[in-house]
Amino acid sequence: MTENTNISIREKNIAFIGFMGAGKTTIGKLVAKKLYRDFIDIDQEIEKRYKMPVSQIFQEFGEAEFRRMERELIVSLCTTTRLKVISLGGGAYLQEEVRKACLSTCIVFFIDLSWESWKERIPLIIDSRPILQQKSLDEIESLFLSRQKAYSLHHSKISTNELNPETAAEQIVESLKLAWELY
Repeated sequence: MTENTNISIREKNIAFIGFMGAGKTTIGKLVAKKLYRDFIDIDQEIEKRYKMPVSQIFQEFGEAEFRRMERELIVSLCTTTRLKVISLGGGAYLQEEVRKACLSTCIVFFIDLSWESWKERIPLIIDSRPILQQKSLDEIESLFLSRQKAYSLHHSKISTNELNPETAAEQIVESLKLAWELY
């Protein structure tokens, strides 16, 4: 694995982390468009490669195999590409190898959404998220809270409770441009 730690801050990939349904893909696509970069959604990339939805991968191969596929793809992208905007699946960043690769080669943005705000999105996302199937609201909240520690390891955080995706993307781009000027 070749380390890309010496790349300039302007050339680094931008990675979005956060809980499932927080808006990483929506905001990531907008940021990529504003910065004229390619956008990569890790879950969609895995679905393309394995020609099946994530839910089917979970069913046929299990979560451990899905996490292996996810880890290999993310580490490979982080160490071999530049100038990309990458949206990670909600559980990907819990893996130490993924965190290390992202933190050393990307600018990592945590899309922070409170439990109260996120809870309102459950009806919109429940069917497409295998990890939420057959879980009570308390179990989902416990999962949400248990992941916050991993998400706290980032370069920048944007709280999206009161922001629409366009405004969030605009703020992220502005902060990136400022960082690029400073460094």
